[in-house]
Amino acid sequence: MMILNIRPLLGASFYIFVTIAVVDAISTLPVVTFGQSSIVGALYEPSAVEFFGGIPYAKPPLGQLRLRPPVLLQSLPVKVLNAQNFGLACLQNEIPADAVSEDCLTLNVFRPAGATTKAKLPVMIWIHGGNFFVGSSSLYNATGIVVHAVRRGTPVIIVSINYRLGPLGFPQGVEVGNAGPEVMNLGLQDQFAAFQWVHNNIEHFGGDKSKVTLFGESAGAYSINILLQHTKIRSLARAAILESMGVLPIFGPERSEAIWQDYVSAIPGCASAASSNSTIECIRNATSAEVLQALTTAGLVFSNSTMFLPVLDGPDGLLVGRQSQVVLNKARLPIMMGNNLDEGTLFTPQNVADAGPILGFLNSSTSPSLVSQKEHLRVIEKILELYPNDPALGSPFGTGNETFGLNSQFKRFSAISGDWVLQAPRRTLVRATSAAGVKVFSYLFTDRDGTIIPELITFTPAPGSLGVPHTAEIYYVFNILANRTANAVALSSIMQDYWISFAVSLDPNDKHGNASRPYWEQYTPKNPVLLELNGHKTAPILDTFREKQISFIQDHPEALHV
Repeated sequence: MMILNIRPLLGASFYIFVTIAVVDAISTLPVVTFGQSSIVGALYEPSAVEFFGGIPYAKPPLGQLRLRPPVLLQSLPVKVLNAQNFGLACLQNEIPADAVSEDCLTLNVFRPAGATTKAKLPVMIWIHGGNFFVGSSSLYNATGIVVHAVRRGTPVIIVSINYRLGPLGFPQGVEVGNAGPEVMNLGLQDQFAAFQWVHNNIEHFGGDKSKVTLFGESAGAYSINILLQHTKIRSLARAAILESMGVLPIFGPERSEAIWQDYVSAIPGCASAASSNSTIECIRNATSAEVLQALTTAGLVFSNSTMFLPVLDGPDGLLVGRQSQVVLNKARLPIMMGNNLDEGTLFTPQNVADAGPILGFLNSSTSPSLVSQKEHLRVIEKILELYPNDPALGSPFGTGNETFGLNSQFKRFSAISGDWVLQAPRRTLVRATSAAGVKVFSYLFTDRDGTIIPELITFTPAPGSLGVPHTAEIYYVFNILANRTANAVALSSIMQDYWISFAVSLDPNDKHGNASRPYWEQYTPKNPVLLELNGHKTAPILDTFREKQISFIQDHPEALHV
């Protein structure tokens, strides 16, 4: 997805808060026996949640293990593991250097205090977003979910994971393509390894390996979508929750050869290797400091990170085809999935003054096209026709002719990017999955009350211009609301009920928690219904908004490379 001037969700200030909370809230130290080792965690009081952080699930991908598949750990490397804090984030240059490391393939466990190996609690595994370039499990404190689950009488365990990001997690270029699936989509391979570790070991923490639900947002949700194309996931999870899954045009690694060369050239001693067939070897021989510094030297930041996305890696890989080419949800896992009302506003430049940036975005994102130049141009022109420069039709939706002091093209651009990258893929997936007879629940999140923390973005948006943007629902799911209005707090509680209920029973409508919460109807071909999540009114709505526009996007996968 095109991302402009935005920090990782729950940025540096929240990172500091969570770290301090982990240290200061320690009262007694829970211990989990793990083979011949012990994992020493922390007890959060008064929430009565036990935390075990920074647990390694694979060998550190350093040196000759760099740009290779993860090596799953069967035992811990130490007799006593101090797990009172989160592990370091994987390499990225959007947070301080002392907060990142290549030794980052770790996970965290939040569980109810006193849970024993006989508890057999359902497990939810969180996969963070960040466009496969930034982010960390340490940015998400799941204490609130565990507390709510216990309070409603359906306790769960939350696991959050790290996975490799950027050039080391999603390497690009011709040489990478020639090397095959082993060196591609390594961040996705890390996720599979983490799931396997949970399957092998979660019983030590009181979890039930047969009751695992994956849940993630943005890149995390897209990761789940990719993994759902493989029946192997059925042995590791039984359900999935996908929040704001974005799907950009998918290409092979060779498309980003130029930016791969830029990155390799920025590593000291690797400039001469950048245009050769020895980039992988040179990177493996570099130091961690050098491969990290190269991100900054090459000018690779979050705003141009779309070059380091998952790539097509062939029939023996993980991403075997574009979304329109594969059997959607081949694993046939029940899913809960939805989007926010104004997904595109967070990624749209607020200084857009005409249609030029929109055309540039559509053309650059879909090139090289799989259709003739004439057909490609026709499709792009039709999209502009379907999304006219009429502020009443733009995003943030439902705001009439208000332009927030911006050019009306901002709302047009936001509507196009949100529908193309997020709404259309969701509708495609839920319709195909439900048509296959698999249980589906879908939502549209529209609440504005507690959605955005201004300091998380590096630009000052025009007041009201973001609407209900990408990432907004996370504050409700984790109960970390920026604005704790009565309606927002009530909605957060209800959403946690839905999420936990689905993980525990494969249905969001159990009788625990707020039993009077609105009934969430199953999405079917004959009843394509969404649940609108809004603190002022949560109710079912039909999934037919902008049907003509979204259908056109869905009907032209070749031209749009999806």
